[in-house]
Amino acid sequence: MRILLAEDDVLLGEGLQEALILQGYVVEWFKDGVSVLRALEASPFDLLVLDLGLPRMDGMEVLGSLRKQQLAVPVLVLTARDALSSRVAGLDAGADDYLLKPFDLDELLARIRALTRRAVGRTSNRMEFGRLALDLGNHQVFLDEKAVALSRREFLLLKELCINSGHILSKAQLEESLYGWSDEVESNALEVHIHHLRKKLYPELIRTVRGVGYLVDNVKTVSP
Repeated sequence: MRILLAEDDVLLGEGLQEALILQGYVVEWFKDGVSVLRALEASPFDLLVLDLGLPRMDGMEVLGSLRKQQLAVPVLVLTARDALSSRVAGLDAGADDYLLKPFDLDELLARIRALTRRAVGRTSNRMEFGRLALDLGNHQVFLDEKAVALSRREFLLLKELCINSGHILSKAQLEESLYGWSDEVESNALEVHIHHLRKKLYPELIRTVRGVGYLVDNVKTVSP
């Protein structure tokens, strides 16, 4: 999952980027509104974490512009503006959620999970299909009810395929969900991850559509 972080406070931005990467997200961090908008126009993101007090272009202007362009990325606003009128204005401008600074990291992560569930029409962090179960909140995978250890990128890849189950994802789409713009990616890295997942789980889990991409069959999402 790719998150665009828009925050001009360097200490807070560095801390948030590190925390989100540790949670398995791919994070691109920008410090001004113009760069944020250009990044959104250039590439799809699963979530925008948006500070309102950005230089060059205010966060409210960014929000208004992306909604005017009908960019449907979910937006979580972070701000120190605690007036009710500011919160109402942000939500009316197209924000999906609002979190006041200072905030607890666990609450931020919970709100991110809720927004991403909503974006794909799920109500639970748990997904089950066949012999496999994924706990997206705790980054755990179970095969025949036994925990399976996956690397960070193996889990990210499996999650991306499962969230989009029944749909073929191209190599480029999957690489974009696994790597940031500054990461160096070896030409066969994705194929290596696919091989490891098939070996650790079961071979028929991930199907190759030759010349097109990869997919897993439809996943049943269950409630807690």
